[in-house]
Amino acid sequence: KLAGCTLFITGASRGIGKAIALKAARDGANIVIAAKTAEPHPTLPGTIYTAAAEIEAAGGKALPCVVNVREEQQIINAVEKAVKTFGGIDILVNNASAISLTGTLETEMKKVNLMMDVNVRGTYLTSKTCLPHLRKSRNPHILNLSPPMNLNPMWFKNHCAYTISKYGMSMCVLGMAEEFKGEVAVNALWPKTAIHTAAMDMLGGAGIEKQCRKTDIIADAAYCILTKPKSFTGNFIIDEELLREEGVKDFDVYAIVPGHPLMPDFFLVSETGKTATSQGRHGASQASEEKLMHEGAASAKPLSPVAETFRVIQGALSEEYVRTTQGVFQFDLSGDDGGTWYIDLKTKGGSAGSGKPPVTADVVMSMSSADFVKMFTGKLKPTLAFMSGKLRIKGNMALAIKLEKMLTQLNSKL
Repeated sequence: KLAGCTLFITGASRGIGKAIALKAARDGANIVIAAKTAEPHPTLPGTIYTAAAEIEAAGGKALPCVVNVREEQQIINAVEKAVKTFGGIDILVNNASAISLTGTLETEMKKVNLMMDVNVRGTYLTSKTCLPHLRKSRNPHILNLSPPMNLNPMWFKNHCAYTISKYGMSMCVLGMAEEFKGEVAVNALWPKTAIHTAAMDMLGGAGIEKQCRKTDIIADAAYCILTKPKSFTGNFIIDEELLREEGVKDFDVYAIVPGHPLMPDFFLVSETGKTATSQGRHGASQASEEKLMHEGAASAKPLSPVAETFRVIQGALSEEYVRTTQGVFQFDLSGDDGGTWYIDLKTKGGSAGSGKPPVTADVVMSMSSADFVKMFTGKLKPTLAFMSGKLRIKGNMALAIKLEKMLTQLNSKL
């Protein structure tokens, strides 16, 4: 269906962008790989040239272009080269994106500028530059990898700058779909669950891939959108919902680990989201509190669930944990059995207990006491707690990820 079509894809050297490129290449499409990575990155796989080789091997034609979407002239040059090489542009995929999941006071302005420049300005500028050529195509599309706009405060409070930048991409869809109605289709695509990419590995740490789907699901959903007529416009599409409508029934094929619980992505209304909002404003549910109080009363020792958890942690600490972690964690807990608690994995031997840590904390985590107990007993994944707003983190994010690894080892004892 896309044979002979020319796709201009930002950030196509790896991840979701490359997956969409390969899907179109199997039809015999022309792919303009507009991405920054010309030389191998020390930690991230793939360059524009390795992606080009894969696209050619899949049956497409590739044009690798060094493009930083923050640089206007680089975009203009790549668009001109694409038109000269392939005769025009039929599809633009705005995939390039920057992310920093940090609060307002913790986000340096250079990171704010990066997210606004790449996500909002880059999307707007690339669209603006491609539009004169898209309007000449028989079935032109712009597809932004951005979410439906959900103005629930929970999606702003922990990473305000990132949310603004991603919603900026979505607002481009709203405006341009109406502005170019009948001429160019403009839509947004967003995953229902976390997608396994290099960025997700950095955010979630080792083992996060088990909770993710492959990039193939986004590629298949994008293909469905890009092969529809240009009258299909102004939509905010969730990958799984669209594919179900298209007749897909087996979603295990998209899972990294079929059958493993999947982590929902940001910005989507779900039961998890509703629960997080409710707990964020009103504390843990009454049923959860009553259950925990009952468990505490039935314990052989008259300790609260939080105190009992820290007692077990203290008993499990070792020189090895201290050596491999080298971090001090403070927990500010709300609700019943709230207060300040700590785990010191920096001082010799380590320690854990109530009150502030003996030395300055590297990481401060805020959550309800009920969710804290769930997290430390393996009933609530720290990554999911963070993404859904149940857990707020200030300080060293890399150390927070190290703590998650330790929790995995401790769960059997808690």
